[in-house]
Amino acid sequence: MTEGTVLHADLDAFYASVEQRDDPALRGRPVIVGGGVVLAASYEAKARGVRTAMGGRQALQVCPDAIVVPARFNAYTEASRAVFDVFHDTTPLVEGISIDEAFLEVGGLRRIRGAPSTIATQLRADVRDRVGLPISVGVARTKYLAKVASAVSKPEGMLVVPVEQELTFLHALPVERLWGVGKVTSAKLREARLTTVGDVAEMFEGELVQLLGPGAGRHLHALAHNRDPRPVQTGKRRGSMGAQHAMGRGDHSPADLDLVLLTLVDRVTRRMRAAGRTGSTVTIRLRFGDFTRSTSSHTLARPTAHTVTVLEVARQLLASRAGVIKDKGITLVGVSVGSLDDQPAQLALPLDVTSGAELDDAIDAVRDKFGSTALRRAVQLGRSDPVAAPHLPD
Repeated sequence: MTEGTVLHADLDAFYASVEQRDDPALRGRPVIVGGGVVLAASYEAKARGVRTAMGGRQALQVCPDAIVVPARFNAYTEASRAVFDVFHDTTPLVEGISIDEAFLEVGGLRRIRGAPSTIATQLRADVRDRVGLPISVGVARTKYLAKVASAVSKPEGMLVVPVEQELTFLHALPVERLWGVGKVTSAKLREARLTTVGDVAEMFEGELVQLLGPGAGRHLHALAHNRDPRPVQTGKRRGSMGAQHAMGRGDHSPADLDLVLLTLVDRVTRRMRAAGRTGSTVTIRLRFGDFTRSTSSHTLARPTAHTVTVLEVARQLLASRAGVIKDKGITLVGVSVGSLDDQPAQLALPLDVTSGAELDDAIDAVRDKFGSTALRRAVQLGRSDPVAAPHLPD
């Protein structure tokens, strides 16, 4: 059998696994990271019905004996760096996708390291031995199929998809395994009696375009035939950084929304400053009570990582949707800063905002030394952190 040379390595229940690694009393127990909204859940909790982004109360209803722990982002960042050190010791061709997953190209290592499956087996052992975390790895010819294989192999598994069998493997999977197939697209496909990837592959591209539109139709037609020419890219940096918070149903006052917005912006801009990056496009993403969504953006004249600057833009964008929020309610708020660059922050603003870069630096220094909750802004005093999800997918 011919093996593909792309590995997709994905840490299992990453945040929860770090907590179980660092506290032996949590091992084998249902663990939930985050309070208001589930940020991560151990596989023991997932087996009981707990899911990421589920409300905290709902999670405890389905799993009353779950142990809830606060998020420790510094610990997760440190663990991620250690895992990526293992990746880079395995191959120089590493493309990080997020804090807990990456693609690795191992095609040039056969003579010195063996077959891709051998390399993947050793990679899993190295991550376990050196970092103490479980990881799943998929091995395939394309990035898409390698990612699917790692997902199918979870938890803590490995799956090799031979080139000769890739379509047999792929076509037996449910349509939800295709990238880009969420609830809405899944419902459209299943309504058309397309339940497996093989069903999609049998459709003409034009039929899928008619059903889903040109973008989604062509995209899914290509994936259903495992056409994914993207190589593993090294040195690729994130184009944006963001955070989101699922608020749940119910009434949310303007003060509640502003607190959520402040907490999200504070977290995003701190991450940007820690990475030495600035950005110029501020975007807010909203999900309303009727499950419709809205995205709006504003581009600044100069890039910045200044908390107050980004917050004022985000507030203006949120205010422009106040009528819709009042009519429909709101269940999710997301903030991201895009067009990231490595330029130093510019404080000249198109808005009437006073400079506070020195304050940002001071707050960052205190939090780096004493923890993220050591210093809070006045509006946050006496109120728990409403945000449990630190990252908004780009």
